Amino acid sequence: MNIAITTIPHNAQRYSTAGDWRFDARGNLLITVSKMGNPLFEFLVAYHELVEVMLCKQRGITEKQVDDFDMNWKEHDGLVEPGADPAAPYHAEHMFAMGAEYAMLYQLGVDRDAYEKALDSLE
Repeated sequence: MNIAITTIPHNAQRYSTAGDWRFDARGNLLITVSKMGNPLFEFLVAYHELVEVMLCKQRGITEKQVDDFDMNWKEHDGLVEPGADPAAPYHAEHMFAMGAEYAMLYQLGVDRDAYEKALDSLE
């Protein structure tokens, strides 16, 4: 499997998300990350996506299951992203990826508030 990580304009994402993953017809992993003007911020999103997809793949959670949930999900109960919803088929994998993402953020010395502001500005 080859892995390609690409930054793209936010409005070019398949739906409103900072990061997205999918497999092409050859089984290659394609990760897209919304441009935020800061390579460390973009790396953190890509890192999250990479951790999440590998956990999903290992645990038998399909791209279709994730896409079907994500693309039909609506904000509710203070939740602002689909993976944070306990009903998401990949909720545990998303939450672990969030932990890994924020652990990396601290290791890189990235300002959490600035990072979260950049993510929020994409919406």
